[in-house]
Amino acid sequence: MITASLLRGLFPALPNPEAFVAPLTKVCAKYGINTKARLAAFLAQVGHESGGFRYLKENLNYSSDALLRVFPKYFPTRALAESYARKPAKIGSRIYANRMGNGDEASGDGYKFCGRGAIQLTGRQNYERFAAAMEMSLDDAIAYLETPEGACMSAGWFWADNALNALADRGDFVTLTRRINGGTNGLADRQALYAKAKRLLGI
Repeated sequence: MITASLLRGLFPALPNPEAFVAPLTKVCAKYGINTKARLAAFLAQVGHESGGFRYLKENLNYSSDALLRVFPKYFPTRALAESYARKPAKIGSRIYANRMGNGDEASGDGYKFCGRGAIQLTGRQNYERFAAAMEMSLDDAIAYLETPEGACMSAGWFWADNALNALADRGDFVTLTRRINGGTNGLADRQALYAKAKRLLGI
């Protein structure tokens, strides 16, 4: 079901759709994403999360204005935001400190375990679980997540781990979004991709 023309139709800005055909085919077979309904939901959600498979690592290169707007909890003053602006490692280490299994800001865990893969796996706990599932070391898993195969594999693993095929079967796209995002951020774009995927797949 997965072809370069399908990916090109869904994600016209993706420069190398051919690079994702084999990884996605492998992942969908492994995790039972084996109907058109499941594939449409999977591609829409994962495509949104990864900017159409273009971004396999979270971009933390924020300006001070962006830090104040996006992360006011962590940057309550302009002076603090300016001291972190355009320093991705410092930003990640601060905003993800002391949660998801990460150590404190000084540990650097927040940046080391920032969002990677096509579904933006985040936090030491999730990385450790993924590494164990893939039977590889933590450092190897980090590198793997930035490859087309690893990025897709992590998305399939997360999808299966959260029993998302069942929601896709029911067409419960909003609950699916909440399971992935924790809320409904980007719902309109996700739904537009979902409708487009269904049309391209002939549903």
